[in-house]
This record gives sequence, C-alpha cells and structure tokens, in this order.
Amino acid sequence: MEHHRVQAERPTSCVYLVRHGETAWSLSGRHTGRTDIALTGHGEDQARALRPMLATVSFDRVFVSPAGRARQTCMLAGLGDMAEEEPDLAEWDYGAYEGRRSIEIRAERSGWSVYRDGCPEGEGPAEVTLRADRLIARLRALGGSIALFSHGQIGSSLTVRWIGLPVIEGQHFVLGTAAVGVLGSNPGHADLPVISAWNLSASR
Repeated sequence: MEHHRVQAERPTSCVYLVRHGETAWSLSGRHTGRTDIALTGHGEDQARALRPMLATVSFDRVFVSPAGRARQTCMLAGLGDMAEEEPDLAEWDYGAYEGRRSIEIRAERSGWSVYRDGCPEGEGPAEVTLRADRLIARLRALGGSIALFSHGQIGSSLTVRWIGLPVIEGQHFVLGTAAVGVLGSNPGHADLPVISAWNLSASR
C-alpha cells in the first residue's frame, strides 16, 4: 500500500465528519446517491442525540451536503444556524446503481466495489478523488474546527484522502449512521494528517 504524506497548510485544522442519521434506504442497504430521502424517526433521534457531543466543540464553520437528510441531521444536531451548503459533500453519484443493494449488483458483476469500479452513468474513483481533494484543500486553507454533515461512502473516501490513501481504501472505513469521525493532525508532527477518532456515536 502506498502512503502519501499530505502537506497541511493549516495544521490547526480539525474536521468533524458526521454521517446523516438513518433513512429507510440506509437501513435496507440501498445505495442512496442523488435520491433525497428523509430520516426515519430513529434517524431523527440519532441526530438529536449528537447535540450534546457536538456542543462541546466551538466550530468555526459548518458545511452540509445539499441532500435533505444531511441538512436535517445538521439541524437536529443543533448546528443548522451555521450551516453552509457544500456541493462536494454530496454522496457518490451511483448512476445506474442508484437504489440497488451491493448484493444485487454483484450478482451481475462479480466482485464489484464502488471504491474500485465506480458506477455506470455515475461517478468513478477518479472523479470522487478529485472532489475530495478539492474539498480537503479548502478545509486546510480555512483551518480551525470544522463540522461536515455528509454521507457514508463519500465520507469514507474523504477520510482516506485526508491521510493520502487511494479511494479504494475507503472500504475499510465504514461510518455508521449519525456517527462522527475526527480528522486532524499528529500533535507532535503537525504536517502529518491522522484520523483522530472514528465512529463516535451518542446513540450506541
């Protein structure tokens, strides 16, 4: 595995990556890219449960995916007033695979992985890498404490790009619904990005 050290422009950047709460499709494992589905009642409870955890952080900026489920999670978690829409936080575009389960896709395409193979009529790893890197560059330039409300697979892709790994490695970083990952830097080596915490959740 090839590791790349990413040069941090602002070593004080600390990013709290929040996946939206549960939806009917996340519960059933259906790929949800551009389809806008509201949170379930449990998903709303998960989002509200984040509020005490996130209230301990003084955020400088809050960015949210254009999808309603991410905006709803941000609002219920208590940060809606600060939210700024960020298109690069949108979930993978699953194209022809939108709404389908991985097991269904693999029945037609053995061994398929979104992180390696991408989606016909949708995004591939190169496109996702481009927008993840674009967003990371912006976050590092901003510095400070930043909250991102986004999705599962773009979130894991963003995470591995934060530490300089290829998008395929995102398959090892599963982020649960309404869970939080913290992306920061090594306190002793400020130019070395690290994953400071993963899958933090108030509801588990």
